[in-house]
Amino acid sequence: MKKEILKILFIGDIVGRPGRNAVKAILPKIKSREKIDFVFANCENMSAGSGVTFENYQEMLESGIDYFTSGNHIWDKREIIEHLKAKDVKILRPANYPYDEPGDGTAKIENQICLSNLLGRVFMPSLVNDPFKTAEEIVNDNPNCLHIIDFHAEATSEKIALGFYLDGKASAIFGTHTHIQTADERILPNGTAYISDVGMCGPINSVLGVATDIIIKSFLTGMPQSHKVAVGDSLFNACLVSIDKKTKKALSIKRVNELVKANSPEGGEKVE
Repeated sequence: MKKEILKILFIGDIVGRPGRNAVKAILPKIKSREKIDFVFANCENMSAGSGVTFENYQEMLESGIDYFTSGNHIWDKREIIEHLKAKDVKILRPANYPYDEPGDGTAKIENQICLSNLLGRVFMPSLVNDPFKTAEEIVNDNPNCLHIIDFHAEATSEKIALGFYLDGKASAIFGTHTHIQTADERILPNGTAYISDVGMCGPINSVLGVATDIIIKSFLTGMPQSHKVAVGDSLFNACLVSIDKKTKKALSIKRVNELVKANSPEGGEKVE
């Protein structure tokens, strides 16, 4: 019997080694329990909290993630730039970068899913093109696809506005970037699954994954600090969406928020 329901797990921003370890601890259990078809994740903070190395990309690919999105930190580890030019590397950079940057902003997966990555403009780098128009172009150019979009943006209003703008055109829109899982997951009126932020995979006792004392000192002094990924217990944040393959509309969206106990209190990573 042909399967008519597609189950997709989208994992929030993976932060450093603690985030990668959380993925390796939780993902196999969820895939087995929920019978997930595809797993996507945001990787822009995956290596020492900022950017992604090819080694860490391969590590997470082997853990069971099928494709990766990113955001404004995609260029922070310069070694990945050459790899993004390769057609077999499964990492997206935001589609609305205005020039001919390396890599792709959209990937067609098994000829049925269009996974896309967009960068917001409110409180974010203003050099990018309009994410609304870029999203509309992607949807119009791929009318037979089931569209999954990672909108990497700061402002909740911008994220919600894009959700309604694409309601009924995209199957799911996942907000990323702020690392705090929001409780507004729902199916929009015309069938698009939406959440303002999926959250993160990273240390729970931190400021968005970074050691708390570093960020507090930065706020108190106004001086730049060398960031370091925090240690200790970690969160695994993700969203599970079920989609009707025939109508391309979402049937359900569920947040995943699990705690992963740390094996060691040491081993934080410095952000270069």
